[in-house]
Amino acid sequence: MKHDTRSELTGIIPEPLMGLVPRSFDVIGSRGRSVAIVEVPEELSQYEVELAKAIMRVHRNVVSVLSKGSERTGEYRVREMRIIYGDPDTVVLHRESGCVFKVDPMKAYFSPRESTERDRISAQVKDGENVLVMFSGVGPFAIRIARRHPGAMITAVELNPYAHNLCVENISLNKVDGRVKAILGDVREVCPRLGEKFDRILMPLPKGAHQFLDVAVAYIKGGGVLHFYHWAPASSLFVEAERLVAGAAAARGRSTQILDEVKVSQYSPRVWKVCLDIAVS
Repeated sequence: MKHDTRSELTGIIPEPLMGLVPRSFDVIGSRGRSVAIVEVPEELSQYEVELAKAIMRVHRNVVSVLSKGSERTGEYRVREMRIIYGDPDTVVLHRESGCVFKVDPMKAYFSPRESTERDRISAQVKDGENVLVMFSGVGPFAIRIARRHPGAMITAVELNPYAHNLCVENISLNKVDGRVKAILGDVREVCPRLGEKFDRILMPLPKGAHQFLDVAVAYIKGGGVLHFYHWAPASSLFVEAERLVAGAAAARGRSTQILDEVKVSQYSPRVWKVCLDIAVS
């Protein structure tokens, strides 16, 4: 019978602490080569290497185990990671819905947990749409949309040069050259230079997208759809997001209609990442 991580640690971690061993963690990559990202409770810090080894014994494709460090900080909104154990080369190829993404979680944000959300958004796009993906990272939203809708044109803007370079590689890997345009820069500076407005704008920033709502409202066409991502307490998931969007629209004399409100992923027991789908008039 295949053992799980906890059974691998029996006799290594004291029984009173076994309940703290993480039951779930992210695995990014393919069957041949993956990295695992785990949150290690402070009480288990002295056992973190044994925990990493146990994960690698159970998940044979995992070549490195990383620990989540800081909150998302800095201008690139990337969480600091450190390698607990394994290969120092953390670049992997992650497959999702017929696409492949070159990813390095040490340097660029990527969440395998949001595959369902990428399904949901790409299903809404129509051929012929002009789509802007702000904070596009390594390109998962842009490329998923392009693969599903050959008639759509997607502009992907990313500030982190490492993530941007991976996005450029991923555009080529997925054969969507000419339909996804990757631009390195700050959306606040890039959008005015583009000289165009968009049928749909995505704002999948890991944290802080609300700071750019004024830009999104300025460059969405009348009747266009905005997908705004926000962090919210479980007790009032959508209240603040609704207020922020309505305020940004009103500041430009525009109105909004909420099309959908979605819980995307859980950040902590009391905090969720949510998405508002909004029609802007």
